[in-house]
Amino acid sequence: MQRIARLKPSSLRNTTALHNIKSFDHRLSSVPWSQLRRYVAAPAKPTLLSPKFSIPWLKALELKEKNSVVKMEANKSQLTPKRMSDSYSSYTLEFGKDEWLVDSYVNATGQLRLGNIFMDLDALSGVIAYKHAGEGYTIVTAAVDRISLLHPPTSFCDMELRGMVTWTSNRSSMEISLEVVAKEENKTVLTCQFTMVALDPFTKKATNINPLIAETAEEKRIFARGEERNKFKKALASTSLEKQAPNEEESNLIHKMWRQQQHYKGMYSSNMSILTWRQKLDPGVGKPAKVMYMSDTEIQTTQIMQPQYRNRHSYMIFGGLLLRNTFELAFTCCAAASHSRPRFLSMSPSVFRESVPVGGILYLTAKVVHTDTAPTGGTRVQVRVESKVRDVHHSSLRHTGTFTYTFDTEADFQVMPKTYGEFVSYIDARRKAEAEQSWLDTRDEVPDNLEGSIVE
Repeated sequence: MQRIARLKPSSLRNTTALHNIKSFDHRLSSVPWSQLRRYVAAPAKPTLLSPKFSIPWLKALELKEKNSVVKMEANKSQLTPKRMSDSYSSYTLEFGKDEWLVDSYVNATGQLRLGNIFMDLDALSGVIAYKHAGEGYTIVTAAVDRISLLHPPTSFCDMELRGMVTWTSNRSSMEISLEVVAKEENKTVLTCQFTMVALDPFTKKATNINPLIAETAEEKRIFARGEERNKFKKALASTSLEKQAPNEEESNLIHKMWRQQQHYKGMYSSNMSILTWRQKLDPGVGKPAKVMYMSDTEIQTTQIMQPQYRNRHSYMIFGGLLLRNTFELAFTCCAAASHSRPRFLSMSPSVFRESVPVGGILYLTAKVVHTDTAPTGGTRVQVRVESKVRDVHHSSLRHTGTFTYTFDTEADFQVMPKTYGEFVSYIDARRKAEAEQSWLDTRDEVPDNLEGSIVE
């Protein structure tokens, strides 16, 4: 079996190759086929999600139980300014050469599984953040500023993920701009920005990192865009309904929708299938089939967080797993509500409020919170996913983040709030949609003439 383990996985991916292996070495003749085939699905090379932990989980657990701390060498007394090019990293998914790699990124209908790409982008952001800040920190995902699908790929050609630090706050946070490029078509498939924060591994508090140098005119423009995005996020947060009451126009809209749903509510008897007196007076009145109550679109999922997806230097789950799970739940929610296949457009700026610990019970709740007519016909749908976590003993419930995804669907339908809380969610989503329309282009091209690779 040691001989098999040393062979390239590509040589183990068909029955003929397995026969050749057995005939080549008679010592393998007694090895069961089931054991040989264990190696068939092995990855062709290390991926972004390959373990990069400093110590195995069982050892980390033992140290944690003894209240020990894994000491990492770090020289934080002197912060060294870094260039954008210093953190540049790229990674190629060789879909065109490795059909078994495609298997890990394809969905049930033969299309690209975007959730796995989101996981890779978060992992690449971590690599870039460590390049800029250096080892000795705990790097966590603080926010995803935007994910925009620009040109959906038409085939599984090779795709390059690349990015670099494009803005820092001169304190603990850094913005990382990334893009996914289809190499065969030379088109930018997707762009996004992640905000990563450096924490002291001992105190778990935010700590200062190396400042960023912008030297060329292009780098200064990119840095300025990062500053604008930071201000935009703060302005967007200031308009949240948690801080600001609905304005007059929004209040009128809430009242109009409330009257409309009250009108629908009185259409049918609650305990028998007979017409109410209002229907008898006006038989043509009733809730249209295309109108759905917001509460009827809600779906939920629960999952225990296993150590395979932890952050490299901590006992917390890395943000990419949350992105994948929330996106796929949002997609499912939109499909169930519209009875059609959604097309992903973008992810609104979303904040990771708290980290999710290994062993925690994660609760995700998805709901359609806003609908509007899509420019090309059909419906533009916003789905919000709330993330909460408890420990395994089911003690206090903590809110860990809110993620909003936008889709286009061919179906023509409208979501209708019923409770005040749902009206607030609707108006808040409406504000985000209007704010993003005013922010026309937030992407920056990541230069492809910088050399760098994270493949080890």
